[in-house]
Amino acid sequence: MLNILASNIIWSMNLKYQSIKYKQNKPSSTDELISIEEPLEMIIRYKKNNDWIDDSISITMRTPKNDEDLIIGLLFCEGIVNNFSEIKKIELLGHESGKFKLKNKIRVTLDNGENLDLKHLRRNFLTNSSCGVCGKASMDSLEIICKTKINKNNPKIMSSLITKIPSFLKQNQSEFSKTGGIHASALLDQNGKILIIREDVGRHNALDKVIGHSFKNSIFDTNNQFIACSGRLSFELVQKTLMANIGLLIGMGAPTSLAIDLAKRFDISLIGFVKSDTFNIYCGENRILKEN
Repeated sequence: MLNILASNIIWSMNLKYQSIKYKQNKPSSTDELISIEEPLEMIIRYKKNNDWIDDSISITMRTPKNDEDLIIGLLFCEGIVNNFSEIKKIELLGHESGKFKLKNKIRVTLDNGENLDLKHLRRNFLTNSSCGVCGKASMDSLEIICKTKINKNNPKIMSSLITKIPSFLKQNQSEFSKTGGIHASALLDQNGKILIIREDVGRHNALDKVIGHSFKNSIFDTNNQFIACSGRLSFELVQKTLMANIGLLIGMGAPTSLAIDLAKRFDISLIGFVKSDTFNIYCGENRILKEN
């Protein structure tokens, strides 16, 4: 049985800061809710040649909640774990620090580290959409890593549902309405029911938390589910959707060129610029059912 000790509970994901608000060129002092952002060092513990090794793989800036889902989702999306049983323990480390008294280190103990490829994991942390690495090389590596095939036909959703997604996300985001400075990702069924939603200052973190929770609790039914994100659609978000074996990704913002190229290559339906009365389909139109 997995031992999860990473129960850092933040009852509020925001904090009040004083600001000066200008309205009609008149200043006034106000207390404004701001989203919390704190670093999290992620450590993998594994056994190699009968020795236990602790390897720090990344430091990410995140909203301190659901940290265990964040690291589980990351390891799953990067192909480091394929089954939840490969994770033995998750624990928070270090001293409680800062104004929130947080432990900002999390360690995952893996069941078997003999075949662990951390070089690949570190390389992926460096190859993001702004670093100038060849997009084709990144897609070629995903062809090797990805062990599943996306269902080319499912899920299917009604076109009228897509324009409702922004309001669905806002209604279920506890923090966005308070701060306006946080991203959301959600797993939905083909009828638009939100199965799990997570928020974070980092859009990639929010999706990792969704995937981590879904993987941990075995709620994936990929032929009947899709992912929606509050922001723009980057290469990394499509990559994580691919690793989760989900065939449909919806975003409220614009896609990047690499995001479209990757979605086309792996038969993922990609939809962006979703508003209350409009959206753009960039590939995978066959999964969208038109109204009669």
